[in-house]
Amino acid sequence: MEMGKYELFMVILIVSGGYGFVDGLRMDYYFMMNCPFADGIVKNIVNRHLQADPTLAAALVRMHFHDCFVQGCDASVLIDSTKDNTAEKDSPANLSLRGYEIIDEVKEQLEIQCPGVVSCADILALAARDAVFFAGGPVYDIPKGRKDGTRSRIEDTINLPPPTLNSSELIRLFGQRGFTAQEMVALSGAHTLGVARCSSFKHRLSNFDSTHDVDPTLDAQFAKTLSKRCTSDKSEQAFDTTKDTFDNDYYNALQRNTGVLFSDQTLYNNPRTRGIVNAYAFNQAMFFLDFQQAMLKMGLLDVKEGSKGEVRANCRIIN
Repeated sequence: MEMGKYELFMVILIVSGGYGFVDGLRMDYYFMMNCPFADGIVKNIVNRHLQADPTLAAALVRMHFHDCFVQGCDASVLIDSTKDNTAEKDSPANLSLRGYEIIDEVKEQLEIQCPGVVSCADILALAARDAVFFAGGPVYDIPKGRKDGTRSRIEDTINLPPPTLNSSELIRLFGQRGFTAQEMVALSGAHTLGVARCSSFKHRLSNFDSTHDVDPTLDAQFAKTLSKRCTSDKSEQAFDTTKDTFDNDYYNALQRNTGVLFSDQTLYNNPRTRGIVNAYAFNQAMFFLDFQQAMLKMGLLDVKEGSKGEVRANCRIIN
């Protein structure tokens, strides 16, 4: 079942509280700030890069998540390290992040059009939204007006969920950030895009640890495929069979016990979340609806407003 324009419009209104304020943010923020083309500039640059390299869609969505789960959605993940401070982007959990050059290009163009107006945090949120749509996922609008944070420290990335967590641990961790179990499973569906590195799933394979057998939650034939693929820590395996397309195949993979990460497969193995996985595997429209609502909610995590943040002139450097 395809979502009609009216239903989608209602989703945006319900989640955003209409055209008014959402935690101080507004859908029409950049119109009010005399920068009406901000959305279009982000979309055009993101689409151009993704046409050249579709794998960047997964990268932009992942970067937004890694930003929001650490100190909130404040673009702290974009800040470069200095001799006095090791920033978030140099954490082991963030070393595989990509797409910084896209954000830089967008920021450069926006500074020409509207100097000092559009935050890096908003650019990152908009780029993730456009990446989802470009890859075939749902279209949705997001409120704008986030400010950029002035803190980025490697130790803060301890808040990022590692791929070894089980479903109960994920429910607890996401619950601490205000998400329900269903919203956590919906957000996990972002893994319909992209790949995982061997370093994040090799512990599930017996040939990498002689003290353990193959993870029993892993399909035996798929385990052999992963073992052959996993020739080094940087070897990659797609999360599902359509790695550059935003669809519900990720959930179908979990039903087949071919989830690449333990933290993915555990969503199907736990009776508390299995029904949600089955529902999304059966009904892509339901997944799209729940995903966009969860993404809108995630984009509001600990946003900085007013004097609590700034609009960086360069996304990599604090003003």
